[in-house]
Amino acid sequence: MNNSAPTFAKQDNLKFFRTLNSRVNSYFKENNIEKTGNWKIHLKTVILFTVFLVPYFLILTLNMPFWVHLLLTIVMGIGMAGIGMNVMHDANHGSYSTKNWVNNFMGGTIYLLAGNVHNWQVQHNVLHHTYTNIIGHDEDLEAGRIMRFSKEAKWHKFHKFQQYYAVFLYGLLTFNWAITTDFKQMHSYLKRKLSYGKPKNPKILWTTLIITKIIYISIWIVLPMVIGIVWWKVLIGFFVMHYTAGLILSIVFQLAHVVDEAANPQPNEEGEMENTWAIHQLFTTVNFAPKNKIINWYTGGLNHQIEHHIFPHISHVHYGKIAKIVKETAKECQLPYYEYKTMTAAVIAHFKHLKTLGLKPAL
Repeated sequence: MNNSAPTFAKQDNLKFFRTLNSRVNSYFKENNIEKTGNWKIHLKTVILFTVFLVPYFLILTLNMPFWVHLLLTIVMGIGMAGIGMNVMHDANHGSYSTKNWVNNFMGGTIYLLAGNVHNWQVQHNVLHHTYTNIIGHDEDLEAGRIMRFSKEAKWHKFHKFQQYYAVFLYGLLTFNWAITTDFKQMHSYLKRKLSYGKPKNPKILWTTLIITKIIYISIWIVLPMVIGIVWWKVLIGFFVMHYTAGLILSIVFQLAHVVDEAANPQPNEEGEMENTWAIHQLFTTVNFAPKNKIINWYTGGLNHQIEHHIFPHISHVHYGKIAKIVKETAKECQLPYYEYKTMTAAVIAHFKHLKTLGLKPAL
């Protein structure tokens, strides 16, 4: 496999993106609205932080049965995932606000979720958004040996059961962030000289990572113990919170890129991709439940992954409106626009795809 970064075709004979970009820009200009977030995302931020933090303060201040404690940590996990998908995600794409300092501040909410800004921006903004579903470059398709997310990945006998055990592993996403993933990614990205925007001083990056991890552990584990909550209750609650958030985030992420319709196109021997970057996104990305208001609200528009991948600097609060433009333009150019009408259909499709990938490849 050619491990150098693939290059995308430069000429779009269909003029897809030029036409689409013009139409989307016209939509915002004609309606006199900014492409960034508005009062909707601000209100959502307040609601989601309330869902995330109020249960934590209740656990710290009230004497309650352990089953209530656990229920509250599940609620915290729901709020945690919501903040990640809506607030942190938009902010680290620069689409939460027109003001850079606001985006930087709200992007920093990832530290409350156990992550790291630098690592997330490299993995998500650089690797995933640039090289979507390209094996060896999009790390979202990499899950070690335990999962097989593409036909190019090596097959092992235990993959025959991955459609059954996947859901148990998905919940470990943010828990792994908290304890190991960030350290591995920081080492890897600095070694490969990967960065988002202007390269940063490695000493500052490592210092920031270590200090924020210490603060994180102090807030979520040390403080509850100090005020008198039994250690095992704290650790179980911490794990349940992360497992809830990790399960939600993993499933939402997988529905857009690990289904039959989402292709895994590879570069040719010269490292060139067949399509332009924008058209590549149409072949590798799938929407789900586009008309479901609850899913739209809670997932931060991540069910409109096609719109998000083509216009990552537009806030998710606008995806519902521009989706029609994207869909019509793709149809005019005879390009695919994949979507599942419901989330249930998308979930079923994902696990069916896992089952297919788990079968022993034919020789």
